[in-house]
Amino acid sequence: MNILFLSNVLPYPLDAGPKVRSYYALRYLAQYHRVTLVAHTRASDTAAAVAHLRSFCHAVHCVPIARSPLRDAMYFTSALLRRQSFLVARDNLASMRAALAALTARQAFDAIHADQLSTALYALAQAAPRRVLDQHNAVWTIVNRLAQNQTFAPKRWLLRRETALLKRHEAAMNQAFDQVLTVTDQDRRALEFADAPPRAPLLTIPICIDPDTFQPIARNADAQHIGCVGGMFYPPNVDGILWFARHVLPQVWQEFPQTKFHVIGARPARELTRLGENDARIVVTGYVADPTPLLQDVAVFVVPLRAGGGMRVKILDAWARALPVVTTRIGCEGIALQDGENALLADEPADFARATRALLRDRARAEQLARNGRAWVVARYNWRETYRAFDQVYPR
Repeated sequence: MNILFLSNVLPYPLDAGPKVRSYYALRYLAQYHRVTLVAHTRASDTAAAVAHLRSFCHAVHCVPIARSPLRDAMYFTSALLRRQSFLVARDNLASMRAALAALTARQAFDAIHADQLSTALYALAQAAPRRVLDQHNAVWTIVNRLAQNQTFAPKRWLLRRETALLKRHEAAMNQAFDQVLTVTDQDRRALEFADAPPRAPLLTIPICIDPDTFQPIARNADAQHIGCVGGMFYPPNVDGILWFARHVLPQVWQEFPQTKFHVIGARPARELTRLGENDARIVVTGYVADPTPLLQDVAVFVVPLRAGGGMRVKILDAWARALPVVTTRIGCEGIALQDGENALLADEPADFARATRALLRDRARAEQLARNGRAWVVARYNWRETYRAFDQVYPR
């Protein structure tokens, strides 16, 4: 098949969860189909990354995109006046629409693959016999959870408004696309609206990685620190880190006062950088191309999320690196995790602190948890095996 694959990010290098899903979906489809990638690119994207994608895609077309607080404010104001979703308005850009119109005018495609909700409207604007939407998240649930955790009344009202508008939009996309994919059964259920049934049954294909690209990290004998990795501009990550730093860390420090908390990830929000300014034991690193040296000193890898959707690739990566994981239930949502076997689950601050202290105290238990996690991700989340499910969507 001749497939047009639309992405809101350049899906390489693999330094963010959405890129991982997009990249390995591309890799699998390109083995059996002629795939043309059209992606938004940022100033940080490199020619080498584009060249790598061209090594297995039929063609790669880049459409530059620039985000800024001023532009976001303009989209927010417009969405508010027009009673539209801010996220939908922000992600419907004339530059991408024009690029796709020019491409489809000179080349026909058998299918258009919209990767994430942010590319859905672009796909619907083009003619094709088949359109597929890969929902990395049930986006309305992410905003809804942020609203539930928000104590500032005006912001809570705005988040609830955005939730309702996104819910309506996602229901409409279910009916507009020939096939909608989800990465977890939880997201599938959240998108199966009773009053707006999808055109076809939703299909769940989990996010996968390539375990062969990771080597178990040889942690230092005296490793005693806590680590987390992610996009530190992403609101659910920011919320989770703040919750952990304010309500869990003080309880950990009662027993382990020298333990540092490494917050590793691009573009940390101002609220996070303040944490490091106020306490030297919280180290906010910003983007790190290779976090291995930092993770060698990490005794516990934490995923303290209270909001979010889809799957947390950071857990799969931590397992592949053989790191012991403590997470909330929302943090591991959609992942076949076994509490006490390949990770520890805790939702309340006292429970999360207790689990973290237990692994800091008991190196042997932490090592066993890490080995089990590594074995689990190799068996269950290897893209070469699991992504055969894409053959149901795009027959060879």
